[in-house]
Amino acid sequence: MIVTRELKPGEHLVENELARDLGVSRQPVREALQRLQTEGWVDLRPGHGAFVHVPTDEEADQLLAVRAMLESESARLAAKYATAEHLEELRALLRAGEEAVAADDQADMVTANAALHAHVVSISGNRVLTNLIASVERRVRWYYLPIARSRGKDAWDEHAGIIDAIEEKNSRRAATQMRQHAERTRELYHEWREEVAAERA
Repeated sequence: MIVTRELKPGEHLVENELARDLGVSRQPVREALQRLQTEGWVDLRPGHGAFVHVPTDEEADQLLAVRAMLESESARLAAKYATAEHLEELRALLRAGEEAVAADDQADMVTANAALHAHVVSISGNRVLTNLIASVERRVRWYYLPIARSRGKDAWDEHAGIIDAIEEKNSRRAATQMRQHAERTRELYHEWREEVAAERA
């Protein structure tokens, strides 16, 4: 619910309401909130309760910078190891993303984007890299959702270029294009944050 922004950053999390909505007692909700605080998704404020964490610009910048480095390496390796079956799946995921853009379906854009990036990572064959990227993927989705629509067709044109480089076994170009793609997402996230701040001011 937090990742999909059904529960928005800064929103007050009331245990009774969450327990009712999730069909559980208050105890597992309380335990979940404690764990989510440890993972950085929730802020527990003594005397005030639990709130969805509001990511700072620095947090977002650090995460998206690390993502750019990790995914650049995954694309480099994918270009070395991709099979015809891998490429067929990448093209299918590309089509799904393009269809989501055409339908202006923000949720499907985010899902297709995550699936395509995850498939590139899986092709890399590097288990450590896969685990590292998996640890940041949900938070990347959280940051990506507000800008998915503005990224739109450009993001999927960039994906197509990355897939072309992987198909051509051009490791250097695949890595460079993936890094540029991730950096553009990082830039647009900061632009979106600035727009939101300006509107509030």
